[in-house]
Amino acid sequence: MSTLWSWLFPPGLFSSSFMVDTWEGASIVAVIAGFVGFFVVLRGSAFVAHALPKGGFAGAACATFFGFNSILGLAMFSVGGALGIAWLGRRGRHDVVTALTLVFLLGTGALFLNLNNLYAPEIYSLLFGEILGITHREVLDTAAIGVISVVLLGFLYRPLLLLSILPTTAEARGIRPRRMETVFLIVVGLATAVTVPIVGALLSFSLMIAPAAAARYWTVRPLHAMGLSAAIAVFIVALSIFLSYDTGWPVGFFVAALAAAVYALSRALHPTTRTSSKARANCS
Repeated sequence: MSTLWSWLFPPGLFSSSFMVDTWEGASIVAVIAGFVGFFVVLRGSAFVAHALPKGGFAGAACATFFGFNSILGLAMFSVGGALGIAWLGRRGRHDVVTALTLVFLLGTGALFLNLNNLYAPEIYSLLFGEILGITHREVLDTAAIGVISVVLLGFLYRPLLLLSILPTTAEARGIRPRRMETVFLIVVGLATAVTVPIVGALLSFSLMIAPAAAARYWTVRPLHAMGLSAAIAVFIVALSIFLSYDTGWPVGFFVAALAAAVYALSRALHPTTRTSSKARANCS
């Protein structure tokens, strides 16, 4: 029994100071990713959510080069990339503009790393996450940016929901699509700044998309879907931390694998999916 208990709850999993910071930071990230991810999926902005974390990597490299807080640099470049996409997207295809912004920011990040002439583990960890190495100061920075994101999303909730579902009605009521899109992209940029230091630029996309996409299979009510999305994200991150602590494998692997599994399971168990599969089988 004691062996089983030690395996389920390894010493230090909840008691050590660095693990307390890990649990706190991961929970904040999961909630923000779940809330923002709902609108990302609803608006079909997954490519933007994929591109901005890579831009944040460039911001962290820039911050290291000039000697200031890497999270601040990450936030500046993420929001700057979001504003660039919003501005350039007014007169061009949104996907093309997003791709070009992604390439430019990645190139800028490579330039700053080259100018440093140093191997920067802190910067490279932003690509894959450093959830078990988060400091108390980073938890506070994450919480501050997360609060700003939630407040902005609260102000945007009703008009953005109407614009996403009934764009014509929203415009008739005086909601300006371009302005709303710009503010929403800023929120996505801030959410990126929150998630990247924890789960990494390469995996924040999965944490922001998979829980929200899975939640939509279980409820059609927006507030319920947002809450369920956040709950799924918290579950994924918490289980990933536990498995990583126990096995020594990267947290990012478990985040990506569990996110994909939760989405696949939600889709497979949804009644509409099962009905469609039976209909195709009967037709064949």
